[in-house]
Amino acid sequence: MTQTAGADSGRTDARHARPRSYLMCPPTFFDVVYSINEWMRPEDPVDTALAMSQWEHLVETYRRLGHEVLTIDPVPGLPDMVFVTDSGLVIDGVALGARYRSEQRAAEADHVLRWFRANGLLRPTRPRYINEGEGDLLVVGDIVCAGTGFRTDERAHAEVARHLGRRVVTLRLIDPRYYHLNTALGVLDDHTAAYLPRAFAPESLAVLRDLFPDAVIAEEADTRWLGLNLVSDGRNVVLPSQAQRLAGRLAERGYTPVPVDFSEFLKSGGGIKCCTLELRGYRELRAGR
Repeated sequence: MTQTAGADSGRTDARHARPRSYLMCPPTFFDVVYSINEWMRPEDPVDTALAMSQWEHLVETYRRLGHEVLTIDPVPGLPDMVFVTDSGLVIDGVALGARYRSEQRAAEADHVLRWFRANGLLRPTRPRYINEGEGDLLVVGDIVCAGTGFRTDERAHAEVARHLGRRVVTLRLIDPRYYHLNTALGVLDDHTAAYLPRAFAPESLAVLRDLFPDAVIAEEADTRWLGLNLVSDGRNVVLPSQAQRLAGRLAERGYTPVPVDFSEFLKSGGGIKCCTLELRGYRELRAGR
């Protein structure tokens, strides 16, 4: 598989940043008022001001790195809407919406789908089967790595392939602390990923080893801070400041770690990637209008 082989492992001159467009949602109503994953503790109060400060710093970091940040308005009563990445997947300007497993988050998908339609994305469609967007669907070059086991229905993987025209590779998660694929696997560039082996079923781990023979292997010392819930532009890797071992490994491989403190969002089991939905092809769409 040439598109995912890690042929550039260790070469610092092989890392090239590409400007991205991201959709984000301010944490105006962020709170932990229910528990739908192993991280959430409603009895642990959220510091709303700190969450907003950390989120704003993340936005500033993306813009400093040359990326575009668009925002969707938060909605009262949807405390997890800040984790907008779970509400869709966009490739080549074509948008696939989400369908949540938990009723508490169900309405988020409709708001994001309306944003897709209002902003000119192509063929915005809500899936038939449960599909939690970039929470479980990660684009690596020409393929989509698709998680299942806790949230996204495996039948949704075929919908992704049909609607977006990409090969989809199914990966089964087995540890409830890593309930979404983006908590156990981070995309570094079009050829390389970082992942936590123990989060995957044996057959899926074998697939990962074949796809990414030069992957960066993470440790739980970092994933307990959701270190793999990262965002990379191919060179600069924005990740939690507490994930120091992972940052060191990335630097050894020629990436530039960009640490950001995002700890307040751990109270809901969310991280940097959770708050960042990439709009692939959005710039090209606008340029062609």
